[in-house]
Parts: sequence; C-alpha cells; structure tokens
Amino acid sequence: MCGIFAYCSYLVEKDRKYICDVLCNGLARQEYRGYDSAGIGIDGDSPDAPMILFKNVGKVAGLRNQLETGIPTPSPFDEAKPVDPDAPDAQKPKTDMTRVFLSQTSMAHTRWATHGVPAPSNCHPHVSDAMTEFSVVHNKELKLVLLKRGYAFHTETDTEAVAVLCKYVYDSQPHKRLSFTELAKTVIKELSFSNQEDLHSLTSAQEGSFAFVFKSRHFPDEIVAARRGSPLLIGVKTDRKLKVDFVDVELPQDDRVGPDEGSGGLLSVPAGPTEGPGAVGPKLRRSQSRAFLSEDGMPQPIEFFVASDAAAVIEHTRRVLYLEDDDIAHICEGELHIHRLRRDDGLSSVRAIEHLEIELAEIMKGQYSHFMQKEIYEQPESVVNTMRGRVNFDTRSVMLGGLKAYLPVIRRGRRLLFVACGTSYHSCIAARPVFEELTDIPVAVELASDFLDRRTPVFRDDVAIFVSQSGETADTILAMRYCLERGALCLGVVNVVGSTLSRETHSGVHINAGPEIGVASTKAYTSQYVALVMIAVQLSDDSISKTARRQQIIDGLHDIPAQIRKILAMDKALQQLAKDTLAKEKSLLIMGRGYQCTLSAQTFSSDTDWTDATCLEGALKIKEVSYMHSEGILAGELKHGPLALVDEHLPVIFIMTRDSLYPKVQSALAQVTARKGQPIIICNDDDDSVPESAKVIRVPRTVDCLQGLINVIPLQLLSYHLAIMNGVDVDFPRNLAKSVTTE
Repeated sequence: MCGIFAYCSYLVEKDRKYICDVLCNGLARQEYRGYDSAGIGIDGDSPDAPMILFKNVGKVAGLRNQLETGIPTPSPFDEAKPVDPDAPDAQKPKTDMTRVFLSQTSMAHTRWATHGVPAPSNCHPHVSDAMTEFSVVHNKELKLVLLKRGYAFHTETDTEAVAVLCKYVYDSQPHKRLSFTELAKTVIKELSFSNQEDLHSLTSAQEGSFAFVFKSRHFPDEIVAARRGSPLLIGVKTDRKLKVDFVDVELPQDDRVGPDEGSGGLLSVPAGPTEGPGAVGPKLRRSQSRAFLSEDGMPQPIEFFVASDAAAVIEHTRRVLYLEDDDIAHICEGELHIHRLRRDDGLSSVRAIEHLEIELAEIMKGQYSHFMQKEIYEQPESVVNTMRGRVNFDTRSVMLGGLKAYLPVIRRGRRLLFVACGTSYHSCIAARPVFEELTDIPVAVELASDFLDRRTPVFRDDVAIFVSQSGETADTILAMRYCLERGALCLGVVNVVGSTLSRETHSGVHINAGPEIGVASTKAYTSQYVALVMIAVQLSDDSISKTARRQQIIDGLHDIPAQIRKILAMDKALQQLAKDTLAKEKSLLIMGRGYQCTLSAQTFSSDTDWTDATCLEGALKIKEVSYMHSEGILAGELKHGPLALVDEHLPVIFIMTRDSLYPKVQSALAQVTARKGQPIIICNDDDDSVPESAKVIRVPRTVDCLQGLINVIPLQLLSYHLAIMNGVDVDFPRNLAKSVTTE
C-alpha cells in the first residue's frame, strides 16, 4: 500500500512545472495503491534552501490543482511565521514554476492511511526540521520503534521518525561525516535492530518491511532508495543506448556499519574512523560502479525514476532495474550505485536492467469510463492470454513450463495447500474441486492471515500454492516464508512479473492478465481461475483414467472467451436490471449450490462458515464498489438460519445453472418463493424450467467446473452499475487499496 515515486535528472534542463508534472503523473499511475492523500517535495531555489512541499488530502487531482496555484504547503515547523489559511491566495507566498534546473532530485508519495487521519500534516514527504535537512517518503509505518526513545513528532504518522533519525545521526558526528549511503544504512539497520528488540510476534520480521526514498539538503542532487518486503524499482532513461545492461553491487567486507548495535544501537555515537582520517563506515569490496557514460567516456544526460510500480515509469522508459530486499541504491551525478545492507547473503552481485513488456495503452482507460469497466470487458482477451502458448487445443494438452521440472514432486505431495487473500482466495476455492477430482491429492484452502494466526502445521512433503494478483500481498508473502522455513515446496500464481512472490517461490505460473488498475479485481480473478484449472489438468496428465475428463475441460476452456463475450453483450439489460430492482436496496443475498458453486471450509475460532466461491466473489464485488451490504450463502444452509432474512423486501440472487445438484437448488428456490421472496435467477440459456414470471439472467452453459467462471461475469457488471448509480468512484472505493502490503 502507498505509492512512491522519485525523479532524478542529471545534465538535463527541466523547469519546475515539468518536474511537478512528472511527479504527479507517476503518482496517478500508482494511485490504486492508496489515495487518502498525496504530496511532493521539490528542490528550493538554492542548494541551501529548504525543500518545497506540496501536500493535499484526497486524490492526485487535488494535488494538481494546488500546484496550479503555486502555493506550497507550510512546513509544520513554521510556527514563527504562520500562514493564515483564510488569507487570499494573492497574499500567500508562491513558488516560481518557471525556474530551470540542470540537475535536480524530487520525490512524491500517495498515501493509504494507517496511522493518522488523512491530513496535510500527515502527508508524505516528511521532514526532519524547518530547514528540511532530511526528507523521506515511505510505504510502511514504524513509529513505535522510536516512541519509546522519547522523541516528539509534529505529525500522527511514524515515518517522520525516520527523517528525525537521519538528522540525529548526522548531527551526532560533526567531525566525522558519513556519506549519504552510509547514513541511510545506519538508520535502516537501527530500525531493524529496534524491531528485533522491541517487537515480539510471529511476524516481527515483517514489522521491518519498508520502501524508503531519502533526500537531504546536505547532499544536493542525491537520492538514496532502499527496500525490504515492499516493491521498488528504478527506471533509467538516456538518449543513447546503454553500453551495459546491469549494475554491479558493492558489498561490504564486514558488518561494521554505523553504530554498534551490540552496544546500544543508535544512541551510542559511532566509535571513530575505520580507516583514513575522519572516515567511518566499512571497507567496501567494490566491483565496477555503474556510471552510464557515452561512447567517448564522457558523462551523458540521464534521468532516473524510482517507483513502487512499473506502470509509473512506462511513459518515460522501458529500462528498469528491480531492487532486491536489503538493496540500497544511491543516485548521484548520473551514477547509480547499489549497496547491500548486509554482508554476502547468496544473492547475485549484479542487478540486471530489464525491458518492460507492457504498453502504455494497457494502463490507460481508452474508450471506457473507468478502469473497472475496461478490465471487465478485457476478460475475453485476458483469459486467452492466460492460455496462450500453454494450451494446445488440437492435441488437447496443457504445458506450463514453469512447473514442468516440479511435476513429479507435486504429484508425490501429501497435500496441496492453497494460501491467498480476498479475490485470490475465492479463485482458490473455485478451483479446489477440480484439483481433488483430477489429482486425488487432499486440498486445503487457507486465508493467509488466518493461516498465520493459527501457526498451521506445514510439512516437508506439502505443496503450498500462493495466489496473488500483485505478488506483494503482505499476509501471503509472510505465509510463503513460513512455509519455506518448514521445507514445503512453494509455488506462486501471480500477475505481476518480478514481484516478491514470483521471485521467492521455487516456481510458479504468471497468469498474464495484463495490468489491473481498478481496485476491485475482475480480470485477475478469471485469469487466476483459468490458470489454476490448467495446473490441475497438467498434474493429471499421467492418469489414463482421467483422459476423457481432461479433454472435456480443455474443450470447455476453448469456448470460454466467446461465452464471456456473449455475457458482455447483455450489459445494457443488466444495467436496467440493476436500476429497476437493486439500486435502492440496502442489502442483498447471493445463493448457489453445486459444482460451479464450490464449497469452502473456513475456520475462525470454533465456528465453521460454509459458502461458495461464485457467491462470495459476487458479494465481495458488490460490497466493495457499491457499498451495499451483500452476503454469499450456500443454498444448502438456507434453512439453517439465513431463511429468516427472506421476505418480499430482501433482494436475492440465485445461481441456478445446471449440474448434478440442480434439483436441490430448485428446492431452495421454492423455499424462498414460498416466503414471498422475489429472486433474480442466473440460469443457463437453454433452461426452460425457470418460472416465466421470474427475473432471469441467462448465461451460456459450459463444463461444470468452469461454470463459475461464466456465472461471475454478470455479477461483476451488476456491481459496476450499482456503484455508478450510487455515485461511487468505482476505481477507487473508499478505505481500500489495490496492493495490500501491510498486514
């Protein structure tokens, strides 16, 4: 959660307006990560001048409006010269947006509030003092670490403490100055040390997760970026082709970094130089540092873009470098240096510069009003992309290259353990029956947070499959590391290439759904569903007895894109249904039963909640984007309590597509109509047994284990139209964020 963006230019003339536009565009591309508030920090008029801050509560559009006025946000330290907020704009100091910089560093942040309400004072960047000697943007809260040390703060967030730490370290050594990299490394190691000392829980290691960007008045035109557990990448833009496609890592020869943790941590002033007059910090085993020089060996104009997501840099460059956990990147005078927080730990000594494959059009709305609408309509193509090159419809076979080497190990596993959160969890529930049917291996589906809370037993012959659209979901990553520690084979099913899950699991499958910007997941769900079914089919390809069933499923996969298009053609009718029947309601039940409405046993304390994947996912979409209370219920449990809710006023959606349990669903429907219920029925287009008086949504019929994939599409469309009718910002529903990188 939260999005970071920083822009560094060297020997490239840019005025303030252009710089601010770059920062705002970078934030807008990451706004799905958090949109409670946004802020930027840019260079002052001279190297000694304080950084200029612009902060605004709400979305990036509000920040753009503030920038148009040129009136910066007052620093919380400016108590001596307070600015009257009610004074006319003409009387407030304004920033010269036409000023040109040959080289500059700037930073920006979009916030998802955890500690502290959305307010200008709580917006990032946070500064250490009135002169903004040190400033930080950050996407994980750590204030607890320093509250116990008696520091005072001007904001409600804990990120301010990091800037204060930087100033403390700098001021405590007036005669032995650390470099900017060593100063940042000292602060980060102290934070890690404090977490280990003060925070004792199952997930204490994750309490130290972060992505930082540091900027300082004492180190003009320099930026230091660091990450652990949260994503961070660096885009590189030059007019000429780079001579190399990697950056070397500079490794310390020993662990002497800044203060001695064993003798008091940060509060102990470092003990003297380690080499040379006035030097502190460790010796470095240097490989070639990476200065991006021109063919004649001279420095060339270059721009760097630091971001949490590749979508923020794609309009500037396709060349990106992904930082690994505990990497510290230092950008200065057109050079990029990468240091390690720890001594050699087995990671590669180079970081490759990769080429982004995504297109700018993929992260634009195009002809659509909202990203959610665009992504719903992209599903015929996104499921094809998930299958492309993997499913051979002529030979009726599936080949997932990433899993090929591990197939014998998976088939010998004692249990398949699916771990996920939210929509990804629902896709696991949907795919569980086909895994059980085709592989004859016991399957468990777990919510990542509950899995960790229970300290679930995991064994070496378990196969754990972690599903996440972003690949950065905090609870899922923690669960993965928990399983890795216990020796289980860990596989990832993710959408984002280069994400933490894709890097740290043994193997896995990319769903190739394309960028998903809308906070409410749509096309990622259907692509996850398809990918999981393909895994199940491939695992069973050594079973002759399952051949006919595999072929039936593959034939069903072939027809899925056309069937989704057929449902999308019903959009106008679904919009009218939402307007006439559901728009003014406050609550909604979604019921189903059968193979396409697969079951989940989800344990919370001693209670057991049985529900179904399609109903769960449909209810989630409706509640998260339209704010209508909705609940997914297994029709078989109707008479064990939920039937008490049914009357002529409560809208009910019945999923009643044909399978072996169709008669039992008919019985549940009769129970509802007998209580004067007025259900909306989702049924197959060839079903003539549905009462003519009923409101129906007819969907194409497919193989039973894929029917849930078809049934969820009209629920996605209904949720979208209900949100529009309720005046909700569909792409950015309140209180939510796309990439959940906090627990």
